Amino acid sequence: MCYEVGRGRLAVMSTTASSRTPASSRTPASETAAPTPAGPAPTPAGPAPALAPAPDSAPTPVPASARTPAGRPALDWRLRFGLLSLIWGFSFLLIKVGTHAYAPFQVTFGRLLFGTAVLVAAMAVKRERLPRGARTWGHLAVAALLLNALPFSLFAYAELTVPSTLAGICNATSPLWGMALSLVALSEDRPTRRRFAGLGLGFLGVLTVLGAWQGFHGLDATGTAMALLASLSYPVGWIYVRRTLAGTGASHLSLTGAQLLLATVQLAVVTPLFTELPHAFPVLPLLAVLALGALGTGLAVLLQYGLVAEVGPTTAQMVTYFIPVIATAAGVAILHEPLAWSTPVGAVIVVAGAALTQSRARS
Repeated sequence: MCYEVGRGRLAVMSTTASSRTPASSRTPASETAAPTPAGPAPTPAGPAPALAPAPDSAPTPVPASARTPAGRPALDWRLRFGLLSLIWGFSFLLIKVGTHAYAPFQVTFGRLLFGTAVLVAAMAVKRERLPRGARTWGHLAVAALLLNALPFSLFAYAELTVPSTLAGICNATSPLWGMALSLVALSEDRPTRRRFAGLGLGFLGVLTVLGAWQGFHGLDATGTAMALLASLSYPVGWIYVRRTLAGTGASHLSLTGAQLLLATVQLAVVTPLFTELPHAFPVLPLLAVLALGALGTGLAVLLQYGLVAEVGPTTAQMVTYFIPVIATAAGVAILHEPLAWSTPVGAVIVVAGAALTQSRARS
């Protein structure tokens, strides 16, 4: 759900001409005006799906507010990357715990409500205003459905019948769905062979963690399909966002806050129609939903945007491949889900694929 900026990423420059200027004649990013934010990145549990950023994209400078007086980020990006991986990796466990006491729609509504509260607080601190224009709000409503309300609900329903580890693994297929869709809908984002191989290797690691050679024996087909549809929803939403919300002039925080607000309203309308008010509010599931929203949605969005701004979307999106590893470890250690030898082996393959995807071919 963060709004990324930069040429060849999920955004456009503030002027059309700047996005067409050859790289060799472009002014350094630090000397140009701030680019216009584009669309919101998904947060499944939630990383942004890889829509193949251009290989020559230079990282966008970190906003001044995120830097120390010495000009460096207050917290090293590797630590923030690790924290984001942990937050999103544990999100699937939190969903599972939440559904022990509350209906899936109720878990999703609570997640969005608490996540929106964090974004609203951040907007108040930075004195940001919500975007203007009925057209912008209309597109944000669609983005909220595709990137928040729908996938969050599908994951919650999926975890009624499938392990949290499987949901986390299905989430890691988002970059592959995104790359497949980009070949059709976003010709400018065609991936390089090296990154294509890296994504494929990462997905192979996910399948190894899952034990695909066993034929997914004992897995619920409906729950698995819901988790895969949730992962597909993210890149579909991204493509919509790129085509409709680029160049709105609003800040990333403003657009993201508005998007989460609209998703919360959508769930506020749907939830009473399909669920009954809980008769009790058990503490542990309630805390799980609170953490899922405040950390897994609100704080994670802020962390993700900071990573994209500092190191670029190519590196930031690698969090996708660490999520299934962390989700599996959390499910085994806390929820006592079964552990096989394929889990650590698959983890090594996932990390190798992530490293290959980050590599750049020499000129």
